[in-house]
Amino acid sequence: MSSPSDRVYSESHEWFKTEGDLVTVGISRFAVDALTDVTYAQMKAVGTTVKQGDSLGEIESVKTTSDVYSLVGGSIAEVNAAVAEDPSILNSDPYERGWLVKIRVSDKAGLSKAVDATTYDSTHGH
Repeated sequence: MSSPSDRVYSESHEWFKTEGDLVTVGISRFAVDALTDVTYAQMKAVGTTVKQGDSLGEIESVKTTSDVYSLVGGSIAEVNAAVAEDPSILNSDPYERGWLVKIRVSDKAGLSKAVDATTYDSTHGH
């Protein structure tokens, strides 16, 4: 299955979808598959200020714990409560229902480090 083309992807397997001054962040199918069974997701609170490269929170699976990193600076405007309550949503739908946070962006420069879906998929064997 190809990664959605309406967003960009980071080397650390997060996706970033820009809508106005909000950027929605999630993790890719590749990341979900690498983690195997996601059992826990905890993001930082609404109102938290983040800079490019900051951790937005962490995801745990039966195998490992992984930080979720931001390519943008701004403040967390919304956290997906559904994923916190039921992390298995990430296993089944990481691109839509499984989004993690929405950031009100003040610095988009880091998105220049991201790649489009075609490039991401070609690098990660999809």
